[in-house]
Amino acid sequence: MAKEIDGYIKLQIPAGQANPAPPVGPAIGQRGLNIMEFCKAFNAKTQKEKPGMLIPCVVTVYKDKTFQIKVKKSPASHFLKEAANLTKASRNPGRETICQIPMSVIKEVAEKKMDDLNARDIDQAAKIIAGTARSMGYKVTETGKLSVDEKIKKETLIKPKPTEAKEDEKTAEAKTPETNDKTEEQKNNDKKKK
Repeated sequence: MAKEIDGYIKLQIPAGQANPAPPVGPAIGQRGLNIMEFCKAFNAKTQKEKPGMLIPCVVTVYKDKTFQIKVKKSPASHFLKEAANLTKASRNPGRETICQIPMSVIKEVAEKKMDDLNARDIDQAAKIIAGTARSMGYKVTETGKLSVDEKIKKETLIKPKPTEAKEDEKTAEAKTPETNDKTEEQKNNDKKKK
């Protein structure tokens, strides 16, 4: 007889770096599972992966407080950034093109992710990965070679300046002279009335 399933937990944990700290500990502990046993099992399953690479997994929790881990491939965005040698995607996808990527590279990524994708063949999987690439600010081309816009690449590494703070300062400066003028006008009116 099969074990009765109590539920599922979906997590994204760096390869070989599962530890009882959040988010792993609380998620596993809420289901009454042994946290250290989970961490050892996950780290053993992901020891062949590149250390620190984000690995999605689905933990099947059974009624008798046992579990089974199903490890998936890293997100497509990770593979795309790795192919282009980028640390971040475009800040303004759709407006800025940070990289031009050929379909040959897209198909390579699709082959790596094929097990996790809802597609029957490589061409359909490549369309899914191409959509992810476009949402990251990549321009997908049929032929050619991979090229990165160095100017935008440098801009993504620089921390953006908050625009809200500047707007707040401008509105605060604009309000202060008006309030001072109004109070002076009110003072003049009060003097005239007396």
